[in-house]
Amino acid sequence: MRLDPAKKPLSDASMTLAECYALCEGVQKSHSRTYHFSTRLFPPEVARHVHAMYAFMRYADEIVDNPGTLTLDEQLTSLEAFESETMAAVEGEKVPNPVLRAYASTVRECGIAPEDIASFIASMKMDTGVFRYRTFGDLEGYTYGSAAVVGLMMCRVIGARREAARPHAEALGTAMQLTNFLRDIGEDFQRGRIYVPLEDLEHFGYSERDLERDIINPRFVALMDFEMARARSLYALADEGMKYIPKGRRFPVVVARNLYAGILDQIYARNYDVFSGRARTSLAKKVSVAAACAAREPGDIVARLRGPRPA
Repeated sequence: MRLDPAKKPLSDASMTLAECYALCEGVQKSHSRTYHFSTRLFPPEVARHVHAMYAFMRYADEIVDNPGTLTLDEQLTSLEAFESETMAAVEGEKVPNPVLRAYASTVRECGIAPEDIASFIASMKMDTGVFRYRTFGDLEGYTYGSAAVVGLMMCRVIGARREAARPHAEALGTAMQLTNFLRDIGEDFQRGRIYVPLEDLEHFGYSERDLERDIINPRFVALMDFEMARARSLYALADEGMKYIPKGRRFPVVVARNLYAGILDQIYARNYDVFSGRARTSLAKKVSVAAACAAREPGDIVARLRGPRPA
C-alpha cells in the first residue's frame, strides 16, 4: 500500500490493532523493498514494530516529499495536525489513523522516548522552510531528527538498551540518511532542496546550476567521493556498536547496514550517474548480501531460534 496523505489521509477507526500492523507492513513493502527485505529477517514480534516505525515515518515524509497541490504552509499545518494526532495516540486515545494506532502501540510497548518523536517531526517541519544547509554542522541539525533518532528508536525496538549503544545507533541512522541524500540528489533538487552542504559544493567547484543541468564531471565526482567517504566513516562507527544488539536480533541490522552501504558502491558502478535513475538493489543481490552476513555471524541465527538475551 502506497501512502498519499496529501490527497487521502488514512482514516479507519474500525480496523483491529493486528490489521493496523498488517497495513504498516504493506506500506513498508510498497515504499522500500530493501528495508522490508531486512525487516523480515527479524523475529515476528520485532518485525511488526519495525513495520509500524517505518510507516509512521513514511507518512510524515510523504506530506513534504509528495505534497500534491499543498502549499508549504499547508504542509506545515498537516505536519502539526499529524504531530497532535500522534501524541494523542501515544497517550492512549483511539485515533482514526491506523498507522498511528500501530505506532503508538509500539511506542508504549518498546518505551520509545516522546522527545525522539518530537525531534523527528521537527525535522520533517524543517522541510517546509529550510531548503539549503550551509555547513555539515547545519545539516546535522536536520539529520539528528530525521535519522539519528531513528537509530535510537530502533534500539528500543530491538532491545539494545545500553547507553553505550547510543552514538553507534545515531551513526547508522545518519549514514543511511546520507546515503539516501547522495542517491536522490537529483530528485531532491527537483523538490527544491539540496542536502549536500553548500560549503562542500563550493569547495569542489560544483554549482547549483551544474546540479540543475545534471552535470557529471570531475568536480562532481570529487564531491561525491568526499560525501561517500563521510557516510562510510559513519558506517564504520556504527559497526563498532553492533555488539550491543542482543544476539538473535543483530543479523537483520547488519544486513540492512550492508544493503544501504552497498548503494554507495552502486553509485560508483553507475559512474556517479544519480540523475537518470535510482541506484537499486536486485533481489539476487539482497539474498547474496544476507547470505554473506549470515556466514560471518552464524551464532546470531542460532540465537534467534533460542530467543534474545538482554543487551
